[in-house]
Amino acid sequence: MPIIHPQALVDSRAELADDVEVGAFSIIGPQVKIGAGSVIGSHVVLTGDTTLGRNNRVFQFCSIGEISQDKKYNGEPVTTTIGDHNTFREYVTVHAGTVQDRGDTQIGNDNWLLAYTHIAHDCVVGNNTVFSNGAQLSGHVHVGDYATMGGFSGVHQFCRIGAHAMAAGGTIIVQDVPPYTTVVGYPAKPAGINSEGLRRRGFSADEIQAIRRAYKTLYREGLTLKEACEKIAQEVSQFPALEMLLRFLEAEGRGIVR
Repeated sequence: MPIIHPQALVDSRAELADDVEVGAFSIIGPQVKIGAGSVIGSHVVLTGDTTLGRNNRVFQFCSIGEISQDKKYNGEPVTTTIGDHNTFREYVTVHAGTVQDRGDTQIGNDNWLLAYTHIAHDCVVGNNTVFSNGAQLSGHVHVGDYATMGGFSGVHQFCRIGAHAMAAGGTIIVQDVPPYTTVVGYPAKPAGINSEGLRRRGFSADEIQAIRRAYKTLYREGLTLKEACEKIAQEVSQFPALEMLLRFLEAEGRGIVR
């Protein structure tokens, strides 16, 4: 049986795995599902049609699955879907999707969301990301695997943050950030590649050098985006890591940071 503090309010229709723990004064709504090994701290609100996978840790005062801060929301059925092994520190807020987009806000696996992080409606967060204290996503933002969002960084709605990208603390992002790229400032400007992050994740020296060359092609050679993509494509067969960058650049978006 789940270990539920006597001062918690858990709706009888909620689905909790047998070893889930729920702290004092937390509220869990009727459509919530929580997977095995998850620990819900005190004063947490889990509501809406919300699914948490296995081994998630939700610290005190988090709110997950609440309706969006979108004036167009009119009570339609929407969801929040969270994978496994995620950590939600104090005061994290995650809002459900809207029918104007995918109808679901999604967070993958092994993510680390520090205090006061906000994930707005219809966002998609991949795996192994880090959100430092106060990082904020507007609606419809997509964040790739292993991205790192610095403290008090913010992202405009509909932006894409590529895999392995990094935003420095206080960065305000209003356009797409290509994979592997570090951005700083307000508005965000490119400031090189996330080389330290790539080294930590096992990228070889040759791969990192190829990514660095691609960055220079994109930002320092005065080429159009089409010309830069054509030049980067010449190295994809030798360095497959560049394929993800190329796909990102060729996809429709808000335009990349420049």
